[in-house]
Amino acid sequence: MAKKNTYPKEFKEYVTKLVVLDGRKIVDICQELNIPYDTLQKWVASYRKKQQEDEHLRQNQLMTASEYKELYETERRKKLELEEELAILKKAMHIFTQGKN
Repeated sequence: MAKKNTYPKEFKEYVTKLVVLDGRKIVDICQELNIPYDTLQKWVASYRKKQQEDEHLRQNQLMTASEYKELYETERRKKLELEEELAILKKAMHIFTQGKN
């Protein structure tokens, strides 16, 4: 029976990034590092699948134009209300401070 190698997670990630991010050929890396071709191919496929899932999650977190407009309008209304309250408080403070003289 053949001995089954186990590779550390960091090593798998490093080697996979050589293929995916640096554009190195799987065949070349397999020969250089003495890794079975099928093994590296599985690592690369798994890494790409994870990248696609992460990208899909990021896309789902982005707001649509209508959601952004609604958020903008809500924030704008809150700001106008606060400015109005501030103006009322300033007028009240002016009235109360003038009465003491």
